[in-house]
Amino acid sequence: MAPAGLLFLAITSVGWGFNWPVTKFLLGELPPLTLRGVTGVIGALLLAALALLRSQSLAVTEGQWPRLVVAAILNVTGWMVLMGLALLWLPASECALIAYTMPVWASMLAWPVLGERPTLLRTISLVMAFAGLAVIMGGNGFSASVEKLPGILMALGGAIGFALGTVLAKKLPIKLPPITAAAWQIGIGCFPVAVVGLLIETTHLDKVSQTGWILLFYSTVVQFCVAYVSWFAALARLPASVAAIGTMAVPVIGVVASAIALHEPLGPGQIAALMLTLAAVVLATRS
Repeated sequence: MAPAGLLFLAITSVGWGFNWPVTKFLLGELPPLTLRGVTGVIGALLLAALALLRSQSLAVTEGQWPRLVVAAILNVTGWMVLMGLALLWLPASECALIAYTMPVWASMLAWPVLGERPTLLRTISLVMAFAGLAVIMGGNGFSASVEKLPGILMALGGAIGFALGTVLAKKLPIKLPPITAAAWQIGIGCFPVAVVGLLIETTHLDKVSQTGWILLFYSTVVQFCVAYVSWFAALARLPASVAAIGTMAVPVIGVVASAIALHEPLGPGQIAALMLTLAAVVLATRS
């Protein structure tokens, strides 16, 4: 197995994992739609510039626009909006865990979309994913669960939408170079989010702390550019199954980093939810 591929996979997992507590912190200084939309548009422009530097065309071939728009809505717009809002109700660690149940939902959605009947392992993975959600909901009593319910539903919606986008991409693949495809999807998906955010939200840039500006740079450059480019580099060097399972480090990093940086709880309940979620994803990706 290529050592360079594993290195790129590690860079991706760290970049995306740290972004959960980073985003949670930034939501304390900036409104959610503006934060998610504007950083995404800037990230898309940086990716487009990188594609041009690598002599990759930004031209979209005939018949690809509908696929790009659908992918952008499901994988970017829905994800950015729902996960950003979910973080207003949930700790970053719990939001990351729910988000990374998406391989489980993808394995279930593959039945009606692709005709791939669910196997016993996929069914077990779904049960384990629900068990992980039950632990998250019941960890701090009924009243706390009711308070978290909007965030849980939004995070679930984002994860299922992303899963649907992933499955549809297998049926209707986007025939563009990877960085070009990512730039267009992120740009198309984040532009309306940025516009709505700038129209309806009030942003006070003068109140963003020095730490906030550093983390904004991280969220824009590292999350969208470094991590995405590393992900495509890892896919080019590793089997897809290895790369997919390797991304399971993302919620682990997100949970641990949130506990250290934001002092979020990391007790038996969070660890149990983490183990159940990871086990569900392993079964889903192996079935």
